[in-house]
Amino acid sequence: MYPQDARANWHTGQGLWSHVSPEDWASSKWQLRNRLTKVEDLERYMTLTKEEKEGCLFANRKLALAITPYFFNLIDRDDPDCPIRRQVIPRSEEMQVSPEEMLDPVGEEGAMGVDGLVHRYPDRCLFLVTNVCAAYCRYCTRSRLVSNAQGYDFHPNFKNAIKYIEEHPEIRDVLLSGGDPLLLSDKKLDYLLGRLRQIPHVEFIRIGTRVPIFLPQRITPELQEVLRKHGPVWMSIHVNHPKECTEELSQACERLSFAGVPLGNQSVLLRGINDDVETMKSLVHRLLMMRVRPYYLYQCDLITGSRHLRTDVRKGIEIIKALRGHSTGYSVPQFVIDAPGGGGKVPINPEYIEEINDEEIVIRNYEGKQYRYPLSDKAKVPFDFEKAGIEPVLA
Repeated sequence: MYPQDARANWHTGQGLWSHVSPEDWASSKWQLRNRLTKVEDLERYMTLTKEEKEGCLFANRKLALAITPYFFNLIDRDDPDCPIRRQVIPRSEEMQVSPEEMLDPVGEEGAMGVDGLVHRYPDRCLFLVTNVCAAYCRYCTRSRLVSNAQGYDFHPNFKNAIKYIEEHPEIRDVLLSGGDPLLLSDKKLDYLLGRLRQIPHVEFIRIGTRVPIFLPQRITPELQEVLRKHGPVWMSIHVNHPKECTEELSQACERLSFAGVPLGNQSVLLRGINDDVETMKSLVHRLLMMRVRPYYLYQCDLITGSRHLRTDVRKGIEIIKALRGHSTGYSVPQFVIDAPGGGGKVPINPEYIEEINDEEIVIRNYEGKQYRYPLSDKAKVPFDFEKAGIEPVLA
């Protein structure tokens, strides 16, 4: 459990890397060059559990191990159940595949217009622009693709993808994802956003990223200028736990906001990490304090080797029920399941409708109290001006 005080952000400092110059520490290139990518890197700083050590040895066959020094500092090295630790350090359970699990749990491969461009919804598409991330989440939906540990051999073809978008005037919304788009150079992002802005029917550009969480040093004045130039560029970041809401992340979000970037957050519901009311309440409050609107809470996808991280769907419903009415509406994300096999996002809500018929809808509020809202015109009666003490105005 973590406190609900939204202002209680942690400032990580340089921690284990206090010997590094402040200039190096503030460099995203230094952070990427010095990522922890091998079991030996981790064991230099912490004692791994048996499950973690086995998971690290298998990682290069499923999803690479990579953690930035900045994010590693958030790990409680004395707690095997640390919610940060469980998200990024491989475990042997990842090699245990349940019958319901899939390499492509949300059916992206079957909805690709061209390689790297998923056109599942009528008016929008998902543009996969890279296969690399700053760090790798162990529940990643695209484990088959990112880091290339499984030999997917993904090479984005910007020319083909942009041509597809140009030839489909129904596409008005383009989401850049991957991998992480913010790992592209400023020059490449500038080119890509500029090309999309040249397409008359593209009205809405979004970026899905976890870079501000793993690598806040990447949010530079130069990147701000690229985003401002092609704005509005909407951005969904991915924070799962209040411990990730550091002062560094808060400053990165402020810089993005000042560049005109509207920010939303997408969390994944994860067992032992954020599947309780108090943790989620603390998270959404902190997000609002950082100018970030909680947007989606995802039920963890059925990606291979994720059973140990998936929690009961009823936990998500319980969390939404506890937030609704007990916290500002801005802080309540939409709980969704990305339907297995390509059905798209399906909202999952607590049941507030008691009954609905031709006459009325009977609803229940967050306190469990029942209310009736009329639906039929049959019950209409003339307004009694005299009884209401109002002088009618005649036309």
